Amino acid sequence: MSTPHLQGNAGDYAPVVLMPGDPLRAKFIAETYLENVRCVNELRGMLGFTGTYQGVPVSVQGSGMGQPSIGIYSYELYNFFGVQSIIRIGSAGGIDDAVQLRDIVLGMGISTNSHYAAQYNLPGTIAPVASFRLLRAAAETADARGIPVRVGNLFSSDLFYDDADSLAEWRKMGVLAVEMESVALYLNAARAGKEALTICTISDCPLRKEYTSAEERQTGFTQMMNLALETVRNL
Repeated sequence: MSTPHLQGNAGDYAPVVLMPGDPLRAKFIAETYLENVRCVNELRGMLGFTGTYQGVPVSVQGSGMGQPSIGIYSYELYNFFGVQSIIRIGSAGGIDDAVQLRDIVLGMGISTNSHYAAQYNLPGTIAPVASFRLLRAAAETADARGIPVRVGNLFSSDLFYDDADSLAEWRKMGVLAVEMESVALYLNAARAGKEALTICTISDCPLRKEYTSAEERQTGFTQMMNLALETVRNL
C-alpha cells in the first residue's frame, strides 16, 4: 500500500524502524550494519531500507527535518504499514551545562513550543513521553555495553534560528538538549497506541558555541547507531 510519501506494501517495513532525519544517514546505517538489505522507499529522496541485524528484522527510514516532516512519515508508518515501534536516532544541541559534544541522550519526556498537539483538542496540556519498554531497553543496553548515556527531558523546537534566544530559559528547567522532531513522533505514537523513543547524539552546544562537522553528523555518530541496533536486538 503506497502513500503520498512512502512506496511499497504492507510487510515492507519491519515492526521496529530506526528513523534518522538525514536519508543519507539511513543509507549509511543500512549499508554498514544490515544484512539482506533492500531499498523500500525512494520517494522524494527520503530513503528507506529493510534488512536484518544479527537475524532481527529492522528498517531504517529517513524522516527529514522538523515536526511536520517526521509527523507525516511516522504517522504513515504507524497507521498504514503496521510499524509498532520507531526509534529516532538523530542529532541534538546540548543545553544543560553537563552535556558535552558527542554525548548520547535518551529522551524520556519532551517539552516543546510546537502546536502539534492542538489537533487532538485535549482539555489540557499533554506531556509526551517515551515508551518505557524502549527507554528501559536502551538504558539497559547502554549499561551492559559500557556506553555512557544521559536520560531526561528534551526540548523539541519548531525553530532552528530562534530570534528570542530562548534556550537559556529551557536550561533553567533541567532540559538536556534541543532538537526538532520528537514531540510529533511521541504524540503520533501515543495516538496510534504504538511506541516511540528518541536517542540523540549531541552535535553542538549552541550556548557554548561548540560544533561538530556536517560529515561527522552524517556518518560519524556510530556509537548511537550501535546502541539503537543493539536495543532492537534486545527487545
